[in-house]
Amino acid sequence: MSTFKKALLQLHVFVFLAGLTGPLGFLIQLNGLMLVFYRMLLASIVLLFIYFFTQQKHHYNFTTKFKLIGIGAIIALHWVCFYGSIKLANVSIALVCFSSTSMFTSLIEPLAKKIKIKWHDLFIGALSFIGILLIFHFDTKFRTGIIVGLFSALLASIFSVINKGVTNKVDTFTIQFYEMMGGVFFLTLVILGSVGLNQNQFVLPNWNDWIWLIVLAIACTVWANHLMLSSLKHISAFTLNVSLNLEPVYGIILAFVLFKEQKQLGLSFYIGLSLIALSVLIQMLRIVKQNKASSQI
Repeated sequence: MSTFKKALLQLHVFVFLAGLTGPLGFLIQLNGLMLVFYRMLLASIVLLFIYFFTQQKHHYNFTTKFKLIGIGAIIALHWVCFYGSIKLANVSIALVCFSSTSMFTSLIEPLAKKIKIKWHDLFIGALSFIGILLIFHFDTKFRTGIIVGLFSALLASIFSVINKGVTNKVDTFTIQFYEMMGGVFFLTLVILGSVGLNQNQFVLPNWNDWIWLIVLAIACTVWANHLMLSSLKHISAFTLNVSLNLEPVYGIILAFVLFKEQKQLGLSFYIGLSLIALSVLIQMLRIVKQNKASSQI
């Protein structure tokens, strides 16, 4: 197998693993808070092991580390809301809501960079959002899950915009390590606070949950990130961005196959999903047009 074909295989395995996070969250019986706590804790342990035994040491100042820890707290809250949406609705609804991240980014990124809003980006994001509104309007039993899912997408947009500002200054392994540790620290405080207020209790996973949590932490967090970085050595960022559009598709197909979720969903879901798919198609065509001359493939 050629190096390029291997890179493409790594990329699509990464996207598939990203799509697995939704179905795995459905299989794990823990609530969103405890699920994310264990996911980030296990990922941190694996990364710590890698750090001490295989990685070259990098030294950064306190401000940089503190910023990464703060981003980790936002990521943790995003994941809690994402899995909360799954528990309150289902995998398909949560993934559809996650598709609205592009709309939030089209508003937040220009504000962060103090540049003009790109109206074509806003249009594409709004088309996806209309699809979500259709689902929200007709499938009333999923409304709470949709609201939580949309907040998850908003947080995803915020941390991706902030993260973009540090990727050129800090190596990827350090970013992942401190963000995972920051998430664990933040969630520990939240759990201790909620236990103290008798709003929650600390729960240990059962054996089945441990198995899925280990898969989630190692395969869908640590390994998936490694595959993405390895593939980027040989393919363009354009190819990565186009391939990532398949993540919700993989997740929804898996939810249909494993959990028969199509039986829970009405016509409004499919109309809304079609609008979201249209927004993704328009975005892909835009990227193809913009990168045709410079694309590596």
